[in-house]
Amino acid sequence: MPEIEIVLCEPLYEGNIGFTARVMKNFGFSDLTLINPPEIGDEAIARSSHARDVLENSKIVESLDDVIKNSSLLVATTGETSKSVSTSMRMPYYSPAELRERIKDIKGRVSIIFGRENWGLSNEEISKCDIICTIPTSHEYPILNISHAVGVVVYELANIPPGTYSVASRVEMDYLYSHFSEFLDTIDHREYKRENTMIMLRRIFGRAALTTREASTLHGLLRRTENIIKGVYEPENETESNFGSSEGSPDN
Repeated sequence: MPEIEIVLCEPLYEGNIGFTARVMKNFGFSDLTLINPPEIGDEAIARSSHARDVLENSKIVESLDDVIKNSSLLVATTGETSKSVSTSMRMPYYSPAELRERIKDIKGRVSIIFGRENWGLSNEEISKCDIICTIPTSHEYPILNISHAVGVVVYELANIPPGTYSVASRVEMDYLYSHFSEFLDTIDHREYKRENTMIMLRRIFGRAALTTREASTLHGLLRRTENIIKGVYEPENETESNFGSSEGSPDN
């Protein structure tokens, strides 16, 4: 199964951290990361019950970027979704059961990010993630306690069988996004469309869970297109750069 990491982003209450550790252990998960948590004391320990080991082994980091650099795929959880496909920040979104289908076949570290109890994740934080997950709730009272939200997600993700293929690393994907950003410069993409375009690309490739070979092939296609636009001759059989892969040149 994918290596599932549960991340609480700046949780406000230590009790919720303890409850989160408990529900993670209920469903066989133990990898907990805390971004700028409050002081963890007796309340968190009491709430964790027999999952004190999950709590004590949790990692504490200073920012979401510390999580991103070690992750293959980033999932943002949110109760607020976009109302239109034209607004890509929180769209498209998937239920926890649908998320299971998206990630079940991949090998790699999947980080599932849960936001603050009072206002969740910011747009800036969500824009750095690859997939959006939301829990269908009643319109009368849609707000879940953070530990309850974690419980719903880990219940759906429990007992995923071993993955069948490895996805491109975070470094490889960031390199690809950087290349696409440069490509938008090459084609004079409108500046006011730039941010939304880059977010949509992240959503597309997040759903696709690209392999290293696929990411490398996209680099080759972008580079060939850039050269044609610039009028630079490139032989059809030229060997392309294959960033981070030992599989040979990509098919272009």
